[in-house]
Amino acid sequence: MREIVHVQTGQCGNQIGHKFWETISAEHGLNDDGVYAGDNDLQLSRMDVYYNEAAGQKYVPRAVLVDLECGTMDTIKSGPLGKFFRPDNYIYGQNGAGNNWATGHYTEGAEIVDSVLDVVRKEVENCDCLQGFQLTHSLGGGTGSGLGTLLISKIREEYPDRMMATFSVMPSPKVSDTVVEPYNATLSIHQLVENSDETFCIDNQALYDICMNTLKMPSPTYSHLNQLVTSVMSGITTCLRFPGQLNADLRKMAVNLVPFPRLHFFMVGSAPLSATTSESFRNLTVAELTQQMFDARNMMAACDPRHGRYLAVTAIYRGRISQREVDHQMIEVQNKNSSYFVEWIPNNVKTAMCDIPPAGLKMSSTFIGNSTAIQELFKRINEQFAAMFRRKAFLHWFTDEGMDEMEFTEAESNMNDLVSEYQQYQDATADEELDYEGEYEGEYEAQEELE
Repeated sequence: MREIVHVQTGQCGNQIGHKFWETISAEHGLNDDGVYAGDNDLQLSRMDVYYNEAAGQKYVPRAVLVDLECGTMDTIKSGPLGKFFRPDNYIYGQNGAGNNWATGHYTEGAEIVDSVLDVVRKEVENCDCLQGFQLTHSLGGGTGSGLGTLLISKIREEYPDRMMATFSVMPSPKVSDTVVEPYNATLSIHQLVENSDETFCIDNQALYDICMNTLKMPSPTYSHLNQLVTSVMSGITTCLRFPGQLNADLRKMAVNLVPFPRLHFFMVGSAPLSATTSESFRNLTVAELTQQMFDARNMMAACDPRHGRYLAVTAIYRGRISQREVDHQMIEVQNKNSSYFVEWIPNNVKTAMCDIPPAGLKMSSTFIGNSTAIQELFKRINEQFAAMFRRKAFLHWFTDEGMDEMEFTEAESNMNDLVSEYQQYQDATADEELDYEGEYEGEYEAQEELE
């Protein structure tokens, strides 16, 4: 089995991770103590992807819970899933990172990173064939961003040929929790560009909008937002966990979604999303799911895909669905919206299908898009970063932890490069490429003449 090791860091990462385990345990028929209480053999068939089996049909999540303070951990321990996680896999510091990337990356975080890696190593040794790692964290705070990126680079050193997928909560335009968010996020993105294989960008503002406008919730809580994120997380890994007509896994997805190694920041979405009051007025069909998936309002990152073009898309369907109908819908979408897909990558929609729908639904789908519109998100962070960095505001908190100003300048220029790379591929046309080929042909002819 191709197993996945799950790491959650910081308050946000642990809350999303906690909800994720709650969701997939329900899908696999496990109760709060990890004992199997389901009624379908398919739930057990690929349990190894996320769980290790202990005595007496008890399953233990292959999860490592990390934080620099014990608050979030204590909440999890005293909650319903308290006895679910392995006690040795809770690793926490005492002082917290205080929303400071440098503390999480260089001082407090560096002290506990070795004990985290030991636990990760133990989990990896229990795997038959490790597929990769998934990490949940946020980029605005100190632990998730600082220690999270430190862990990514350390794990990368040790397991360079395994997939590294991160679910990263980006700072959003209207909901800002901390003043130094732009600094923390820029420094983190600098690391993610180099060390992650797939980064799924999630944004609190976009999640609030979905809850309020689409699901018609008057006052959504973080619990509601986390539920949306986990619906995507469980959708992305569903083909590994259940049988299906057409499989996808982390590696297949990366191969189909990442045309250039640095451009691995994805927008995600999920369907069906509708208010409970209007559910009875709709019929769930493949067409309906597809329409919702590609709808800009269902994107979980606060940037509009209509402002850019898709380099590649993956659509994962769950439920008893006709493969032919899915193919038909995908061709329709690409034909109708051809201006939103780059023409120099033909057939750039990959589909995957899994037979088992999520609990309580007949069918559902998950959307992952690599769109050049994601540059809006980086531009926004960059503007806020530049405004503060120009005046060196709040910088002493970072330099006191031993950081150098050069690191900020490097991170900023790396992010600017990323934005211009996205822009370059957004503007590229198929004809340009032909010109290049013509040039090359001329070179070859010249070469032959010389020979």
